[in-house]
Amino acid sequence: METKNQLPFVIRLKYHLEEYGFHVCSRLADKLGMRANNVRLFFIYISFVTAGLWFGVYLTLAFWIKLKDLVRAKRSSVFDL
Repeated sequence: METKNQLPFVIRLKYHLEEYGFHVCSRLADKLGMRANNVRLFFIYISFVTAGLWFGVYLTLAFWIKLKDLVRAKRSSVFDL
């Protein structure tokens, strides 16, 4: 079997992330007294909520701009009010 130094970079990076990076949810769950699965689901849900939040802000601004254009339509004379 190959030693750790002879493995390709991608596999060494994967091992490093599994050893140090993916353990964060487990450690946080231990500190909070929760299950790690619930902490992981929380992070997934929060990522979707934050992405969706900015999409909602974008749609709201687009609606306001369209509404402003409808209210401030060009009128040819004073009698068109």
